[in-house]
Amino acid sequence: MNRILKGSLLMFAALLLAACASTPPNPAVGIWDVNIETPVGAMVVILDIQPDLTGTLSSGDLGSAVLNGVTVEGNAVNFETTVDAQGQTLTLRFAGTVEGDNLAGNFDTDFGAIPVAGVRR
Repeated sequence: MNRILKGSLLMFAALLLAACASTPPNPAVGIWDVNIETPVGAMVVILDIQPDLTGTLSSGDLGSAVLNGVTVEGNAVNFETTVDAQGQTLTLRFAGTVEGDNLAGNFDTDFGAIPVAGVRR
């Protein structure tokens, strides 16, 4: 290979790496300390969203549940999870937004909307 071609390939590779490195991270990715205002009182859970948009919701009261269908469009975040709440299986559908290190939204349940607020660790 001649020097010009090698130089061009190296420059292209460097630009590609720089573009990948400067791609902003997904705003929902991270570990979140989340407060859920349930009808029986506040509950604290940990929400863990990975870069591949998989994740879990866990707490001492609910155990751990897998997040399904995590989507992020701009700052809007949506997902669904199924939890065991004192022997009753509940499907929770989350719709909310991320603003910096703050998460806010609602879990839509069979019993109505439950407010959610969280902070990224």
